[in-house]
Amino acid sequence: MDHQTPKYDTCFFERYAMASLAALMGERYAHLVNRDRPDLQDRNLGIGIEVTRAIREDKDVANALINEMAGEDVREVDEYNLLNINRTGYAYGLGSGQWMGKNEYEYWALALPMKRILESKIRKVNNGFYGNFREFGLYIFTKEDVESEELVKTMNYAMKLQEGLAKSYDTLFISQIQSMYVCDLRNGTFDIFDIDENLRQLFYDKAVNS
Repeated sequence: MDHQTPKYDTCFFERYAMASLAALMGERYAHLVNRDRPDLQDRNLGIGIEVTRAIREDKDVANALINEMAGEDVREVDEYNLLNINRTGYAYGLGSGQWMGKNEYEYWALALPMKRILESKIRKVNNGFYGNFREFGLYIFTKEDVESEELVKTMNYAMKLQEGLAKSYDTLFISQIQSMYVCDLRNGTFDIFDIDENLRQLFYDKAVNS
């Protein structure tokens, strides 16, 4: 695996998403190309997929995400960083210097970025920002472990936001790196795909070396 000064810019995540979709979803997503507005496109099939991230604004979490994407050991974020609102809480509007319990902080750290991303991306697709495609997808990377109950809430929230819109996302992909949820926003169902270490290394290599 080539680790020579990889550049973890937005295109890295887009290429990683593209590799994962081709491997996990088969022929239908095998011919995507990395473009802009949206990030992944297949003009022949009329598929457009926007790629983004929902993670805490914390360097340790960002580094752990990259390590996990490469199929390597993940450095755990220490307890101080999880609890210290002074270091990370302002980005989520959690108050001015207060402390809260770990479970409550974990909830807000995940929920607020995800909620804001859904609101922003759904508004943009409806406004025509991502052009005209027959099928739109939204691919979100997250470092957090999304349980099935939380996944259903997220999916239902996206479906509620899209009610009555002229353009909307057909599919929501939520990548937890070691697994990926594929949510059908037309009927409210989802599947989950496990991603082993070898696959993560493959996706990483393609993202870095493409």
